[in-house]
Amino acid sequence: MKFLDQVRLFIKAGDGGAGCVSFRREKFIEFGGPDGGNGGRGGHVILKATHNLNTLIDYRYQQHFKAKKGVGGMGQNRTGAGGDDVTLKVPVGTQVFAEDNQTLLSDLTREGEEFVLARGGDGGLGNAHFKSATNRAPRKSTPGTDGEEKTIWLRLKLIADVGIIGQPNAGKSTFLSTVTSARPKIGNYPFTTLHPQLGVAAVDGSEFVIADLPGLIEGAHEGVGLGDRFLGHAERCSVLLHLVDGGMTPAEIAQGYVQVRREIEAYGHGLESKLEILVLNKADLMTSGDVERKRRALAEVAGVNAMMMSGVQGDGVTEVLREIAVALAYHRRDNPEAFRADPDGVRLIERQEEPEGLPTERGWTP
Repeated sequence: MKFLDQVRLFIKAGDGGAGCVSFRREKFIEFGGPDGGNGGRGGHVILKATHNLNTLIDYRYQQHFKAKKGVGGMGQNRTGAGGDDVTLKVPVGTQVFAEDNQTLLSDLTREGEEFVLARGGDGGLGNAHFKSATNRAPRKSTPGTDGEEKTIWLRLKLIADVGIIGQPNAGKSTFLSTVTSARPKIGNYPFTTLHPQLGVAAVDGSEFVIADLPGLIEGAHEGVGLGDRFLGHAERCSVLLHLVDGGMTPAEIAQGYVQVRREIEAYGHGLESKLEILVLNKADLMTSGDVERKRRALAEVAGVNAMMMSGVQGDGVTEVLREIAVALAYHRRDNPEAFRADPDGVRLIERQEEPEGLPTERGWTP
């Protein structure tokens, strides 16, 4: 299935049905009086969030949606039937923007949440509505009102527990394919990943969703390489897993880390304050001497000691997953103001107590 995270739609709600002019006609009743019914309401266009979808690809080719008109009123005081609503299903995490693509109208973040994009027109009034003591036989009715029509933008920001960030070719897709059943495209060249990938990882009885985001380059927060779109997906994540390419020189490693953090901070939207697990990847390409030099260079600019991992060989992968599980447990304690930088690669809190059901020895400096 192809991934699509932004679409432009034209929507039109149904018009209301017209009111009816009718008079009661019955044997032996000379003056039956007006009995024209009201028109039915036009159908709404409704957006509904569902966990069964993770892309907007359904709206790639069909971008115009119109709800049904209301049925006109009828004699014998019969009100016309309302027009059928049109319900558009979208992934959880979809945002609705106005035609300018800037004004946020709604943000659907929960399963089953609904938002009325366009309301159907009200039905017109039949002549029975206008009957009065001075006008016993009105021949007046009103047409139904027009349904709303507008152009909107849908923008998807994936909801995942963990977002993998880093420069291109840092081993993000390899890590995702190692710890989940996802099968992203993997290659030894930058920008192998062109759109986010999702997978479910498990460790020690805990499960969490991981999103592999395309690599960040300089100017990403301004849209270079579609970076602002990718950073938008990271907004929804509770924890960031920052992978650094260990195959580079110590100077390049330090420079690369600073560049990614600069883009995150420039983008804003709370990304800079999220929990971050720092991992030096591709340990299989380093000698013991390289490991110390590169970890030291990275620690000098990051202020934390990075964890070591080889996504290809699987070394250190389980330890990284356990750190993610614990970081998520702390995040769910709803105490974000207590987090601080930790020297073992995780920006965590000064512990007050360990979450229940998790190991008590984490190796963090209190």
